[in-house]
Amino acid sequence: MDGQRGFLDVAVNRPIRVGLFLDAATYEMELRRRIWQLADDAGFDHLWHDDHLLSLAGGRPLDQTVFDSWTMLAAVAEATTRVRMGVLVTGNLYRNPGMLAKMATTVDHISGGRLEMGIGVGWAEPEFRSLGIPFPEAVPERIERLDEACEILKLLWTQDRTDFDGTYYQLVDAISEPKPIQRPHPPIWIGAKGPKRSMRVVARHADLWNASGARGLEADVETSRILDEHCAAIGRDPTEIGRTVELEADSVDAFCRLAEGYAAAGFSDFILDATCSDPPRRVDEVAIPAMARIRQLTVGSIG
Repeated sequence: MDGQRGFLDVAVNRPIRVGLFLDAATYEMELRRRIWQLADDAGFDHLWHDDHLLSLAGGRPLDQTVFDSWTMLAAVAEATTRVRMGVLVTGNLYRNPGMLAKMATTVDHISGGRLEMGIGVGWAEPEFRSLGIPFPEAVPERIERLDEACEILKLLWTQDRTDFDGTYYQLVDAISEPKPIQRPHPPIWIGAKGPKRSMRVVARHADLWNASGARGLEADVETSRILDEHCAAIGRDPTEIGRTVELEADSVDAFCRLAEGYAAAGFSDFILDATCSDPPRRVDEVAIPAMARIRQLTVGSIG
């Protein structure tokens, strides 16, 4: 099965892949299923939504539809047959990592080994405050929690029994069965941008690094260079970590112009944002034609 392919094999000659993103807020399920099936039929490589509990504007919660990302991901798995899928990115602080490992394994089995495991620190403090979920105010603690959580995910996915005595999480003789279909585990995408601490976590744990694209090409290329330095410091080959970016545009040409610069800088996975007033039209008239052109690009050297 393609989902069981080792990611280091892919890293040696990483192909261009193009995904599709649709915000977890606003849209009702009927429209979402239509988008999932469009993406599957059109040949997108991966399909994504984000991870929030509330919709926010100016730090204020809104009365807006927001679906749970992981429950919905299981529905994506059932509604599609070939496209890979993930959450871009899971907020680590919303869920205990032991429970998250179980949820991810379940989706990997439902999908037949098509899960891409996206994860990040988590940042939307008003969501936590509104719903009474503890939120560590210190950024270093949130990053350290992500570091420990990534380690726990990998241990639970690969070890028969796991003991872990971290600063924030502890496991005692933990059993997590079954294991994911993918071996050794689903590819881990980490969304991060902080040069000192966050990118060190990426260097340690990620199979792919995700840049939001919001800061622009120059900033993302510089962060990619910093990731190379962190890899060198721990003796890891930086080409083992794929570089990915989410792109927002309203035309085929605009998507392709953005992708060209990133591809030249070593980015190989492009997620096209279909969030707009008419997502099916955006997919049909913009994202699908852009996907075909982006796949013709050549990935430059990392670093």
